[in-house]
Amino acid sequence: MQVGVIGLGSMGMGVALSLLRAGHAVFGCDLREPARAELQAAGGTAVARPALLPADLGAVVLLVVNAAQAEEVLFGAEGCAPRLKPGAVVISSVTMAPEAARALAARIEESGFLPLDAPISGGSARAREGALSVMASGSPAAFAAAEPVLAAIAQKVWRLGEAAGVGSTVKMVNQLLAGVHIAAAAEALALGIRAGADPETLFEVISASAGSSWMWQNRVPHILAGDDTPHSAVNIFVKDLGIVLDQARALTFPLPLASAAHQLFLAASASGHGGRDDAFVIRVWQALTGIALPHGG
Repeated sequence: MQVGVIGLGSMGMGVALSLLRAGHAVFGCDLREPARAELQAAGGTAVARPALLPADLGAVVLLVVNAAQAEEVLFGAEGCAPRLKPGAVVISSVTMAPEAARALAARIEESGFLPLDAPISGGSARAREGALSVMASGSPAAFAAAEPVLAAIAQKVWRLGEAAGVGSTVKMVNQLLAGVHIAAAAEALALGIRAGADPETLFEVISASAGSSWMWQNRVPHILAGDDTPHSAVNIFVKDLGIVLDQARALTFPLPLASAAHQLFLAASASGHGGRDDAFVIRVWQALTGIALPHGG
């Protein structure tokens, strides 16, 4: 199957490589030359603009930053919509507000394609293993057309009904928890460091205790290694928790924990760390208290 992957970041590259391993003809798109070179070296084809993708793509996976970018890479002046064959499936794995997902799906349908609202979770390592969790909603026809792609990239596909926006609603809840858990992990580690605990030992003990979480076990090692290479950046949670809070405001629904976490990610971003790994929201506590992070952090 000819599959386009637009956005070769930490998740998009993993998706593209998993599709290659499954035997698909993969055509990636990213503005960054190193990302294109990595896909080319793995046996895929890479272009800088969506309009340069080949004709008659059977599926395209969108892994860009937000709803505006998703709209642009499909329907903008350099968009890929003209490169898709009639009835192709558009798999939107972009984290966006549910109403934005519904609007995008409507436009995709009007253009003669099959929309699948299909956000993903699992991190960059699972993306490269083809072991993501996909939270998807769409028509039976869209699921059928997307099946070869989903089989290559996912360990679990949650079929959440036919209505666009349901997948994005579930992802929104996931991002609320993910953002709060990352902020809580950073706060806990920072407190331990300030109180004199050895951070490596603290990590091992908590990882085997009731206070552990997936985010603690996944993100704290980045801090311990002093490696702020962005597998997922601080600014992603500025955006994603912003979506959560906007939706809650529209529902007149209080979210005190998500609000506090959002402020912490905003503070990290305002301090110049927005492009770094999201675990380094811990630098907010470093700035406030003067704690020494492992390896200088």
